[in-house]
Amino acid sequence: MNHICHYHTPIGTLCMQSDGEAITALYVVKKEESDKEDNEDAVMKNAYQQLQEYFQGKRTEFDVPIHLEGTEFQKKVWNALCTIPYGVTCSYADIAKKIGNPKACRAVGGANNKNPVMIFVPCHRVIGANGAMVGYAPGIAIKEKLICMERERSHI
Repeated sequence: MNHICHYHTPIGTLCMQSDGEAITALYVVKKEESDKEDNEDAVMKNAYQQLQEYFQGKRTEFDVPIHLEGTEFQKKVWNALCTIPYGVTCSYADIAKKIGNPKACRAVGGANNKNPVMIFVPCHRVIGANGAMVGYAPGIAIKEKLICMERERSHI
């Protein structure tokens, strides 16, 4: 059974989805979606608690069970994203090299764009090679806010 719940956070309303065993989606809500009925489960309660701790600066890593649907390439990219430390950024080229495909920068960007669980899989930590804030599905302002929050709290 699919569960869905909306949570108000410092970056806006987030919609979280669960299959009862793991988180399957986390994304910024579009206004027309925010009136859907919530049916929170225990997995989501735990995940939201961890998100609250993250936004309060008390958590730098998550141990939320997630279930990712995607191609093998996307999953390889998403796994690589999970190795980027809190408060640190890297480029699309860095991720492409990390997965053993150094010419796949654009494909890495495409996989980032399809990341179904923002924050838990920290695609916001990937920036342009020149340091530019580029390519974040929820919006560059949210990406900048998350990166700045992490950098301030990690004293980098």
